[in-house]
Amino acid sequence: MVPNVTLTDITALLAALAIAGPLAQWLGIGTVLGYLTAGVLLGPFGLPRIFSSYEANEILHFSEFGVVLLLFLIGLELRPKRLWSMRTAIFGLGGAQVGVTALALGIVAIAFGMSWRAAMFTGLVLALSSTAFALQVLEEKGELSARHGRLAFAVLLFQDLAAIPLIALAPMFAVKAVGAGGAGMEGFAAIKALLVIGAVVLVGHFLLDHMFRLIARTKVRDAMTAAALLTVVGVSLVMQQAGVSASLGAFLAGALLSESSYRHQLEADIKPFEGLLLGLFFTAIGMSLNLSLLVQKPALVIALTAMLIIIKTVVLTRLGRSHGLEAGPARRLGLALSQGGEFGFLLLTVAAGAGILLRGEADLLAVVITLSMAATPLLLSAEQRLMPAKANAMPLYDPMPVNDGHVIIAGFGRFGQIVARVLRGKGLPFTALDISAEQVELVKAFGSKAFFGDASRPEILDAAQADKARAIVIAIDDIEASMRTAELVKSRYPALPILARARNRNHAHRLLDLGVTAIERETFLSALEITRRLLKTLGSTDKDVERTIQTFRAHDERRLVEDYKHYSDIEKLQAKARTDVATLKSLFEEDATEAAKALKAARTATAGVAPTAVASAKELRRSQG
Repeated sequence: MVPNVTLTDITALLAALAIAGPLAQWLGIGTVLGYLTAGVLLGPFGLPRIFSSYEANEILHFSEFGVVLLLFLIGLELRPKRLWSMRTAIFGLGGAQVGVTALALGIVAIAFGMSWRAAMFTGLVLALSSTAFALQVLEEKGELSARHGRLAFAVLLFQDLAAIPLIALAPMFAVKAVGAGGAGMEGFAAIKALLVIGAVVLVGHFLLDHMFRLIARTKVRDAMTAAALLTVVGVSLVMQQAGVSASLGAFLAGALLSESSYRHQLEADIKPFEGLLLGLFFTAIGMSLNLSLLVQKPALVIALTAMLIIIKTVVLTRLGRSHGLEAGPARRLGLALSQGGEFGFLLLTVAAGAGILLRGEADLLAVVITLSMAATPLLLSAEQRLMPAKANAMPLYDPMPVNDGHVIIAGFGRFGQIVARVLRGKGLPFTALDISAEQVELVKAFGSKAFFGDASRPEILDAAQADKARAIVIAIDDIEASMRTAELVKSRYPALPILARARNRNHAHRLLDLGVTAIERETFLSALEITRRLLKTLGSTDKDVERTIQTFRAHDERRLVEDYKHYSDIEKLQAKARTDVATLKSLFEEDATEAAKALKAARTATAGVAPTAVASAKELRRSQG
């Protein structure tokens, strides 16, 4: 796939990936910096000089597919409801960051003698951070689930979205004027891109999940993996043909499958490819670094890199503070996103081709972006060492009260809040946790008290004093998060009673796998209550309604346990579901027969007693007459 790359070269690359990442992790500098260093050593400026500049660029183009896979996985995690809940952070904080940073960097570029068009384009290019780099570093440091980590994710998502129109509109920044025909062509290209995006969304919404369902029935694991990769490649190819970024196409494909029942299977299949190709991507960036510029103009390169990092850090820190972050987390947010991004390399190539920047300027900025990437993990580590008190005070969760003999409620949505209201009314202590900071703020406005924290993390359950709790109620909406929490509680606090909300039968079966038996399916009881009212509305007697409901409940709970033996075998479950209708009908008929017999016996007994009672009444009237 990559020309002129031999088996020896592939061996060198795999060795670099196998050694550089773990070694860098052991040294505490982050795997990404390890890959960049390995790339420098393997590239045209390294001591062995294994790869030429041409080969390094070819490997970089090939490995950019790792970024595509990363955005596909991000799309898988972004359910529409979650995306909507993040809209303020994405478009508010993200939009402000790109706008303010681009303006500040553009002014600096003008001061260096660029035209205003080239300067503003340069500012926009450098305002973008590296999604792959920043997320990798934050995840390695365990900060991705912290509030500043989630805000960083929102900013990066906006930047990825902003890169798409920036690529399409790049010719508008060219020094040469665009004629009427050129403007018309740009307008046509924009309309074409929008139509293709709309078509991808429609086809994906109605087709993708059905396609994966058919493939899953074959039970061929390799076919599922191939279909997952085909989806990413196919959508990316269609997008590229329409002049739109392949990364956006992959993100859309992931978002369309975020509600699919095969989401976790897809993630498991894609993740190894994504990790390997991302490592290769960062190694290729290290190979592509033009160190001759660093040797020829060291002061200029270092000054530009320092200005880029300082400006982005200051802007993001101030914006983080305005969004409610403390000083430490806001500073971590700024440092985590202080580098240039992988879209920058692509945009600089576009800019050089369109005449916006000279080739030498584009090469210089590429070196600056690469050095800013290399500096990020070092700056984060230095900040943590130089300011340990403030860094350590940065919470992954809200401070929690000291409790003993309390109840922990994991998940404070509509389900968990009902449990909390009853406990509060009875005067029983509880600690409510929720992973959504927005939800915590919302319930506070209505007088409820909850704490921000991911209950599937051991340090947060420790902070909630799970070792002193009387019970934990797992009321988490997300099934996988619920399972992670249940697994953690079972392994870390085996004596703590677990009462769990189950979203569906499969979720209930998975909880049973862990030994959790106090399970309530969230819609089961409410559906029975509606059915009870319906039967009364249709004219059934109270006794008949209660008998019907109790018969069905006993039957369904018995079937839940029976299905548990085969819950991983879809075909057996489908067969049992088909026979269940006849079984349930037979049970209702037996109940009706028994009820009729009981009623007849009661009437017979009443008929035998009635004449005696009448005669006794007549005799009594005569004696009184």
